[in-house]
This record gives sequence, structure tokens and C-alpha cells, in this order.
Amino acid sequence: MALAWLFERQHPSDGARAEQLLATCGKVPWWIPGLWHLEVSNALLVAERRSLLPQGDSDRFLDRLSSLPFLTDSDPVAERSVRIVALARCHGLSSYDATYLELAQRLGAALASFDRQLNRAADSIGVALFNAP
Repeated sequence: MALAWLFERQHPSDGARAEQLLATCGKVPWWIPGLWHLEVSNALLVAERRSLLPQGDSDRFLDRLSSLPFLTDSDPVAERSVRIVALARCHGLSSYDATYLELAQRLGAALASFDRQLNRAADSIGVALFNAP
């Protein structure tokens, strides 16, 4: 969802939802798995290589993100891999998406995602979804 702060979404309501998430910054803890940092960096690099985003804009966006109060999950993935794989298998998710789902479930946190399949999986196991008021 954080990438919607930089890239336009197909549905205008997605952008509004992402902005509402940003507005909650500092009011509620934002937990992210460690892989989130790699996924964001990779999305920016792909956009640069496709000439959709200048390098300077990527650097400024990364600086902006680094100033936000994210809490990065430090539990070793190896200790959670069995649970992550089980969630991925059960809900047809990638292991990456299942990592977000496992984190939200373990912490009792709301999941903020535009991914429909991930959101359906979250709903089916009782994980709340972030919804803009």
C-alpha cells in the first residue's frame, strides 16, 4: 500500500485509502515484515529501469519512508516458515504474501493491502483489514 503514496492506482479509492493509512502514522504502530523493505526497493528499481521514475524521486521516497515509525518484525523467518508455508498453501498465496498474513495474525494487527486474494485470506482467518474511516 505504501507504493500508492508514489504511484497512481487504477481505482481512485485506493489512493484515498493509502493516504488515510499515511494519516494514521504515529497514531498506531505499523508492523512490517523484513521483506517489505526489499519489496519496496525492488519496485522502485523496476520503475527506474522502465523510465517511470527518476532515481532522485526513488531516493526521496526511500528517505520519506525511513522517517516513518515502522516497526520491522525481528522474529526469525526460519521459526515461522512452517506457519507461513501452511498459510500460503491453504489460501493459494505466495510465501511473500503469506508472510504479511502471518505477521498480522500473530500480532492481532490489521492488514493494509490492495491484494484481493491476500485480503480474502485475511478475512477468512479473522484478520482485520485496514479500512479508511
